[in-house]
Order: sequence, then C-alpha cells, then structure tokens
Amino acid sequence: MKIPKSFGDKVIEFNRELHFTGRLPVGFQVINPFKDNPETMEVAQQFYKKFYKDTNKRKFIIGINPSRHGAGVTGVPFTDTKRLESICGIKMHSAYTHEVSSVFMYEMIAQFGGAHTFYEQFYINSPFPLAIVRQAKGGKWLNANYYDDPTLFEALKDYMIMTLKEHINLGLDTSEVYVLGVKNAQFIHNLNKEAKLFESLKVLEHPRYIQQYKFKEKQTYIDKYILTLNNLL
Repeated sequence: MKIPKSFGDKVIEFNRELHFTGRLPVGFQVINPFKDNPETMEVAQQFYKKFYKDTNKRKFIIGINPSRHGAGVTGVPFTDTKRLESICGIKMHSAYTHEVSSVFMYEMIAQFGGAHTFYEQFYINSPFPLAIVRQAKGGKWLNANYYDDPTLFEALKDYMIMTLKEHINLGLDTSEVYVLGVKNAQFIHNLNKEAKLFESLKVLEHPRYIQQYKFKEKQTYIDKYILTLNNLL
C-alpha cells in the first residue's frame, strides 16, 4: 500500500520546482532563494517536515510576495532567521535577518496557541511565491510587490494563477481564505473572479502596515487576526 505524501512533502516538492522564466519590465528582478542558496532549501525542508508532517487540510493565508529578509532568505513565509531559530527551533548558518512582518506574525502565532497549533491549521504563501526587487536610484535594489507596476503585474499574472492552483492542490480548504493587505485583496479578488479559485475572501491588514503605521494599536490587530482566523468575526 502506497503511503500518501504529507502536506509538508508536497510543499517541499512545490518549492523545489519553483522556476520563473517570464520576461520582466526593466528595473525588476525575481529572486529564487531555493536556487540561490542551498541552505534555504535545507531549512525550509526542516520547517515543513516539522510542522506539516500530516495529510490534514489547511486554511490558506495569502500574502503578497516574499521579502528579501523573510521568506526570500528562509524559504518560509513571514519567517526571518531570528524567529526561524528562536520559535521554530531551526538555525540558519548562512544568513541572519530581521523582518518586521515576521515580528508581528509570530507575536500573533504565540497568542493563537504557538507554532505547532497554528501551523497544523494554516498554510501561508503568496500568489507570487518568489521575491521581487526593483532597482532604485544609485543602483540599489529594494523590495517590490507584484502590483507595484501594471506591466509587472501583467508579466506575472498567468504564473500567479498557476501557482495559486498548485497551492490549492497541496490540500487547502478553498471555502474561505484570508488575504493580508487591502491592496493585495483587490488583486486577489480580481484573479479569483477570473480563475474561480476560492469561495470567499476575508481581508486582514498586512503585518508590515500594522508594524509601521499602527504599532500602538498592535494588540487590537492581533486580536482581530485571532478572531478572524477562528471565524469569530
């Protein structure tokens, strides 16, 4: 009798196969951490084998796209190397990063019941699962979002629909999904209208927005996340 693949094994396979070959507008680049740093695949494998070793369905939390200091390094959404080690118990040797969205997410996760409780119910990823950077003045590269430029979005759109379908095939509950970021939600709503992926969308403020502009009200937003994720809002 063939043993079914765990949710985590499917995610590892998904990450290993990630490859974007489309043409981007001038000034934008895609970073694939799984190809650029061998340790990224190693630590991401440890994470998914630790927290996703069953075949249970998960609810889907949808981000924007990985940042250079979070999943763009660790391969784990909203997880910088600090929290990967201190909370998830997985040390990364080739990089050391601090990412503000990761700080909020793991404070929320702690209050939700801890990493094991949270990850056995939820899976986080993005419609575009690789990091995007744009070139600023002086040649410096900065984080970019898939919706920052209309031409960029058009270049990524088909790939995003394809990867959202691949996320669903991992074993996701599509009756209700949670979208992080108001602007992100507008684009996901339009993609969903076209591709008919999810039955309903619930929108939550993005962790970076909360940390940057609503820091004094952070606990209110943590409470909102927990109530929403528990379907109490």
